[in-house]
Amino acid sequence: MEKTEKQKMLAGELYLAEDSELAAENKRANRLLRRYNSTTEEQQEQRQQILQELFGKIGHKASIVPPFHCDYGSNIFAGDRFYMNYGCVILDCNTVHIGENVLCAPYVQIYTAYHPTEPEIRLSGRELAAPINIGNNV
Repeated sequence: MEKTEKQKMLAGELYLAEDSELAAENKRANRLLRRYNSTTEEQQEQRQQILQELFGKIGHKASIVPPFHCDYGSNIFAGDRFYMNYGCVILDCNTVHIGENVLCAPYVQIYTAYHPTEPEIRLSGRELAAPINIGNNV
């Protein structure tokens, strides 16, 4: 059986990001991000609920200061006491595992996505993504 574009993406193989399944997952993430980014500092419980729905896993006492952006959210797995300051971006076209007690400065950008360097492959519209693992206490 042939792999789906999502399976190819998560396997680090060339994939088409315009695939309908991936587009639907991106729309879901964008809806949740719009809600998250419109919350206020008084809405910490609501923020936690949105992150739990958005991420593959989010630990206790995690905090992300809006605005925050990602591709899918479901490929992000963050541990306890994870903190991201203003304006961070995670392109989670592959898995992003973030350990416990990780602190990110403003405007940190974590990209799993990259493009082929060979022009004929790049021009085909296919992309690549590799997993990222960030340990504990970083």
